[in-house]
Amino acid sequence: MSSLSVVIGVLTFRRQEHLRSLLPLLIDQVDRLPASIRAEILVIDNDPDASAESAVRDQHPLVRYVHEPVPGIATARQRCLDEAYGADLLQFIDDDEEPVDDWLGTMISAWRGYDQPAGVAGRIIPRFAVPPSDWIIAGGFFERARFPSGALVPAASSGNLLLDLNQIRAFGTSFDRTLGLSGGEDTLFTKQVVAAGGRIVFCDEAAVTDLVPAERSTRSWVLQRAWFHGNVAAETRLRLRSGGREWITRCQLVVGGALRAAWGLMRVASSTLRGNARTNALGWKLVHRGLGMAAGGLGRTQPEYAREAQVS
Repeated sequence: MSSLSVVIGVLTFRRQEHLRSLLPLLIDQVDRLPASIRAEILVIDNDPDASAESAVRDQHPLVRYVHEPVPGIATARQRCLDEAYGADLLQFIDDDEEPVDDWLGTMISAWRGYDQPAGVAGRIIPRFAVPPSDWIIAGGFFERARFPSGALVPAASSGNLLLDLNQIRAFGTSFDRTLGLSGGEDTLFTKQVVAAGGRIVFCDEAAVTDLVPAERSTRSWVLQRAWFHGNVAAETRLRLRSGGREWITRCQLVVGGALRAAWGLMRVASSTLRGNARTNALGWKLVHRGLGMAAGGLGRTQPEYAREAQVS
């Protein structure tokens, strides 16, 4: 079996406690790999104050720390991509996630077993700090799309994503830094990979759990996030449009978003009469996603990852 090099890319922003818990788990994942696979753990600290350095320093010879002071998740992901340039594979994971046993080996095996696609997307499972309300569970607000292993997917989250860097270099694909703190950089990136001819396959067995803190398990937070998702969907569609006039796409987004919001309100009204919590939650989710999409069509965007200390 030929040798292979893989970089585990960890993005972090002021979560030293999470990082200290995650790094030993990643070191254990590396220790499980066969000798033919060379691995490195790369931590990209996106805090201008470099707050994660103390949590990473002297952790392990395979852990490398890089400070990216320019705020923005897209900038941090691109820095990770640049720093991993010489490797064969890059495996993304976030600082508030935890991998299941043999996660990394399973992702690499999937890449090999499915004829070396441009990307392998793994499953992301929510891990709640406090039990969410029945209404939030009914609406599936934290459920991620799930597919059979080997299924082709049109886009993927970078929270659990393995990239074939040789193909990414050949495509010339990069994370769009102009998205700054708005989010959606991974959706745009992976859709561009697919548009360039790359395949992204799903691996259901290689899962990570994603921490949902208590402050996110609220109606206001999940509905605001639904708005952001609609807003990002609009922005992604505008950037991926090929030919035609931009105003046509914007009109389609405004009309489509308004229709989604109207249909969502109808579902809310119906659920109120019938006392159906799932229909009510899904209705409100559709309302806010539709409004976010319409706002994006009108050119109104709002960063999902805005920071108190600095916003770019």
